[in-house]
Amino acid sequence: MTKTISLSDEAYSVLRRHKLATESFSDVVLRLARHGGKLSEVIGLHPELRGKTELARVVRENRRRLDARAGPS
Repeated sequence: MTKTISLSDEAYSVLRRHKLATESFSDVVLRLARHGGKLSEVIGLHPELRGKTELARVVRENRRRLDARAGPS
């Protein structure tokens, strides 16, 4: 079964940038939802953040704390 959804132009552009050549848009959504966003993808979308290793460290540390708080899934 398929469902039709509406996306803003911006959301569609972001989804299309993450789509691999062999993937459907459904595959992209599932992959991104399953694995969550990666810091490297965010930095790729925002070139001004390249080289900000302190920011990366803080984000990783906060992610670990949130994951520990949430417990096993």
